[in-house]
Amino acid sequence: MAETEGKFDFAIDRGGTFTDVFARLPDGSERVLKLLSRDPQNYKDAPTEGIRRVLEEETGKFFPREQPVDTSLIGWIRMGTTVATNALLEREGERTALLVTKGFKDLLHIGTQARPKLFDLEMSMPDVLYEEVIEVDERVVLKQEGCQLPRKDPKRTVKGSTGDSLEVWRELDLKSVEKDLKGVLSRGITSLAVLLLHSYTWSAHEKAVGALARRLGFSQVSLSSEVMPMVRAVPRGYTVCADAYLTPKIRQYLKGFTSGFKGGLKDVDVLFMQSDGGLTPMEQFCGSRAVLSGPAGGVVGYAITSYSQTEQKAVIGFDMGGTSTDVSRYAGQYEHVFEATTAGVTLQAPQLDINTVAAGGGSRLFFRSGMFVVGPESAGAHPGPSCYRKGGPLTVTDANLVLGRLMPSFFPRIFGPGEDQPLSLEESLKHFRSLAKDINHFLSSSQSQSVMTVEEVAMGFIRVANEAMCRPIRALTQVSWALCLCFHFECINSALGMKSVFIHKYSGVLSAYGLALADVVEEVQEPCSLQYSQASYKELDRRVDELTRRCRDTLGARSFSRSINMEVFLHLRYQGTDCALMVSADGYPGNAQSCRSGDFRSGFTKRYLKEFGFTIPDRAIMVDDIRVRGSGKSGIQSVVKAKMGDGKAKPVTCYFEGGYLDTSVYLWEELPCSHTIQGPAIIIDKNSTILVEPCCEAQLTEGGDVCVTVGSDPHCALGTELNTVQLSIFSHRFMSIAEQMGRVLQRTSISTNIKERLDFSCAVFGPDGGLVSNAPHIPVHLGAMQETVQYQIRALGDNLKEGDVILSNNPCAGGSHLPDLTVITPVFRRGVSGPVFFVASRGHHADIGGITPGSMPPNSTSLQQEGAVFTSFKLVTGGVFQEEAVTEALMAPAKYPDCSGTRNLHDNLSDLRAQVAANQRGSQLVAELIDGYGLAVVQAYMGYIQSNAELAVRDMLKEFALKRRQQTGRLEVEAEDFMDDGTPIRLRVKINEEEGSAVFDFTGTGTEVWGNCNAPRAITLSALIYCLRCMVGQDIPLNQGCLTPISVVIPPGSILQPSQNAAVVGGNVLTSQRVVDVIFRAFEVCAASQGCMNNISFGNETSGYYETVAGGAGAGPSWHGRSGVHSHMTNTRITDPEILEKRYPVVLEQFSLRSGSGGAGKYSGGEGVIRKLLFREKVVLSVLTERRSTRPYGIMGGKSAASGLNQLHRADGRVLNLGAKTSVALEPGDMFCLYTPGGGGYGEEEEGEDGAKSESKRRRLNKTFPERGSVFEYRMAQEGV
Repeated sequence: MAETEGKFDFAIDRGGTFTDVFARLPDGSERVLKLLSRDPQNYKDAPTEGIRRVLEEETGKFFPREQPVDTSLIGWIRMGTTVATNALLEREGERTALLVTKGFKDLLHIGTQARPKLFDLEMSMPDVLYEEVIEVDERVVLKQEGCQLPRKDPKRTVKGSTGDSLEVWRELDLKSVEKDLKGVLSRGITSLAVLLLHSYTWSAHEKAVGALARRLGFSQVSLSSEVMPMVRAVPRGYTVCADAYLTPKIRQYLKGFTSGFKGGLKDVDVLFMQSDGGLTPMEQFCGSRAVLSGPAGGVVGYAITSYSQTEQKAVIGFDMGGTSTDVSRYAGQYEHVFEATTAGVTLQAPQLDINTVAAGGGSRLFFRSGMFVVGPESAGAHPGPSCYRKGGPLTVTDANLVLGRLMPSFFPRIFGPGEDQPLSLEESLKHFRSLAKDINHFLSSSQSQSVMTVEEVAMGFIRVANEAMCRPIRALTQVSWALCLCFHFECINSALGMKSVFIHKYSGVLSAYGLALADVVEEVQEPCSLQYSQASYKELDRRVDELTRRCRDTLGARSFSRSINMEVFLHLRYQGTDCALMVSADGYPGNAQSCRSGDFRSGFTKRYLKEFGFTIPDRAIMVDDIRVRGSGKSGIQSVVKAKMGDGKAKPVTCYFEGGYLDTSVYLWEELPCSHTIQGPAIIIDKNSTILVEPCCEAQLTEGGDVCVTVGSDPHCALGTELNTVQLSIFSHRFMSIAEQMGRVLQRTSISTNIKERLDFSCAVFGPDGGLVSNAPHIPVHLGAMQETVQYQIRALGDNLKEGDVILSNNPCAGGSHLPDLTVITPVFRRGVSGPVFFVASRGHHADIGGITPGSMPPNSTSLQQEGAVFTSFKLVTGGVFQEEAVTEALMAPAKYPDCSGTRNLHDNLSDLRAQVAANQRGSQLVAELIDGYGLAVVQAYMGYIQSNAELAVRDMLKEFALKRRQQTGRLEVEAEDFMDDGTPIRLRVKINEEEGSAVFDFTGTGTEVWGNCNAPRAITLSALIYCLRCMVGQDIPLNQGCLTPISVVIPPGSILQPSQNAAVVGGNVLTSQRVVDVIFRAFEVCAASQGCMNNISFGNETSGYYETVAGGAGAGPSWHGRSGVHSHMTNTRITDPEILEKRYPVVLEQFSLRSGSGGAGKYSGGEGVIRKLLFREKVVLSVLTERRSTRPYGIMGGKSAASGLNQLHRADGRVLNLGAKTSVALEPGDMFCLYTPGGGGYGEEEEGEDGAKSESKRRRLNKTFPERGSVFEYRMAQEGV
């Protein structure tokens, strides 16, 4: 299909700034071209202009710009475009309405209910893509065996595509829908997204709405059941909205593009790149599959050109752009994800796993509290870096220019206000001199380091940027080969231990070249609910055959016949888990004990073992989806032509670690094949610059590509004195250790809580037990683990030996609540008597015994009722796991009245082993760091990092004290709030302006309570660290340094420092929120958020479920409170409605915002939510809540928010107020109605204000939400537990 002899073929990547063109000429030769994507003074459309230029210059014929291009010489056109991405980032898509099942109008606003940034009190979150919502009074529910609802027979029972039976509880009223749709059309909205619950398996209602909408005149109708028929309403809803929002914009662009050619390109084969790395015909290119159209071409390009089927070494793709860097991996197969977030919108569609990191050439440079910081803020294209001559800030690009690594003479004169000047070295130097002056002033005042030159400052920022980009690569994988598209690669690869770097001859336009190499792809997918077993093989084979036939027919209609490759995938998971893997049977042929299309069981278990380190042999395997991917081979074969040049070099000087060095500059096009270049050197062509470091060697291949061998970097020995550049690097390294520990724990654990909900934290501690790095940041864990480690040091002392691992959860020993088990490993060093570091992991275990399943009883009054207690238990002694002893301890609660031992011993033991393994990995990484730098240096920088956090907090307190003294003349602040039972929490803060220190005194706080809202001291410290980090307002290391300027006074015997046997489970999840409210009230930071986690659990003999529910966030001095979100000390994601109804005996009748619950003010507080659960079987319901009698306060004249309410609607019609904390037996037909509190208002309402909270202008997200990919999703999931 790709062979078009005698014609011009074009592959074009239209990016946000530049458009890259790869052209194959009629004689088989190749040409590349780069031009601005937007240049309205010269041309309307960049791809059309690129084609016109090539045709005109190569044929010698005149092709007028103002006339459509003659297509008689064009064979095919392949394009990748950022049109959809930019429309999503800029929120410039089509005006769209959402039609959704009644009761769920706010479902996509609430989403997962987790906030994207833990310490952002404004909770900046993306806008929904729709303008209006239509609620449709229809309802379909899954039929459940054992359902005992006392209701009339449903109108009808239907069969879903998954094989599930469904009951139609409310039929669709098309007359009512028609009236609503006409109203939307009358307001000028012509794009419609349709999301009805369970339409992934039964789509009749959606299709009926779709047919009606098209008949009425909607220009775009997107049905969730057609766009992506996968279970989970929320991501499916986001996806269908994106499709409706973006597809019209794509069509608009395609109409403009085709109008630039004679005949509208009717006789030309035009294909577009999709997010999954496959090409599709222009007319089938749609919004939900187009978001990664641009970068996908680059992945295809490096995968095909650099991966060796013989050596089979995995390849890392590294593409550094202006605002961000794309990192991906290829190991013989494209790595796809099926749910990923782009520009704040979660899309449920096959996408290449491209990890976008907020660090690029335009990343801004800062010096904050003694630390070099790179990004995540970006200068963008306008104004751009300082050297662009438009008044922009200092960036990574400026640093490279100052160091001599960029040469203005090789850049076009397109900079400055008139876009006619070269890059400005003078502007970069001016800004760097100013920054160096500030840095040296800080260094002289702290007497910590000698004066730094401008070059040393610039080099320092480059090193910090490289280390920042290493962290996600370490998280992604460790490989030995890399394909890189920027000149930072050698330092990065050296830091990662990679030895080879491949730079393709078209690296500057690799996305365009990848389009020429790509295949045409057709994918079909269907949901499924079958168990993978002998009984279902026949049905699975039938469905696979049908999907395969559809794929083959579609590709056959596109002129493919013999060159079609079919891949079959099953989306498999172990029953009772959420961790599904998309599994291919490639390498596992079918047999008598498998499907005809392959032995998917073997493929799944091998993959699961590789991913997670274990399998679950006695657990059934479930099929969630069936997917078939057909590929029509259509990529070109690149012609290799030997280069014949002399390879002469031009001498310049560049700055490296050792100072200025003579550096040879080569023009790539003049280098002969097999030419070898010793670093330092620079290789330049029209589209890219390659820096060969002094320790590296570059060689040209026969195809004209560059292969760089990375040598060892003989860096100078680092001393124990402070180096501010190394401070930033060590901060990244310590955090990376904690992050990698978390990866091991998630990979090797078995329970849902740890493996899938990621409810854990990993951390590194100094020899004194002081926190060094804690990642990821679960607020309620922030300071608590430090207390636990320091308790063990005091309690065990010299009894801590190498090979010991300690287990602890006792609140008096720094624990938060009993289900959070902390495993601590001391790190020893030969020749040193005591531990030199500690590493620890804290994980939430689903059950450790007590009076209720889940070990979260709402009515406990003593610690023993909440489960097994460990104070200083040696889990491992001399390297031996003490299984018998820990089993006995986990079963010990059974000796107390009405209590049970752990109800899930197998998961407890497995997860404890996983925590030990994570700690072992941390110990290894700490040892490697010490091997590289020496113990004295590593411990010195540990102290410097803690001092850096201390300095940031002191600066914040000094700034607050100055402002407070000017306003009131006093340096004391105080606040008070109350628990629902009337217990006061009082705080007086006395600030020392000169030192930047403070005393937080909780004297006057109420006594320990009869119940479980008592909060151990560690909880208060966690809340305090969280508040300090929020008030600092910038990214700082979270360690013990944050608390160094702080003295904390908590009266013994109070609710914040209860007695040893006090019940504490509610203190962890409820009282912690009230402590935050009190601190923020004292500092007048913002109004109170809902102040509760709304802990809801229910269960019976066959199932159990636990969730926490969102509410309103407090307003602040410049923002309205976010509605329907978790705040402060929790960030739990909520179960999707379709999963909830599929797995548990419940129907979710309503999940929406609670109108009017937010406090009024100049800035209004966020609304709480309404959540109604109808039970289909007998269950025991437990609620553990707060703010049911006290109201979240407003501030600075703002009004208080509505308090929460827990109601029970009995099947017999009675309505009961359940109060804040209770456990109650429910009958089938009973409905629990949860009304969560809102957030308080900020400031007095101004006359004429209507209190509207939503901004009229849609937020542009290109600078606010730049990151994406599986590493980003993992971190977001970790922070949302």
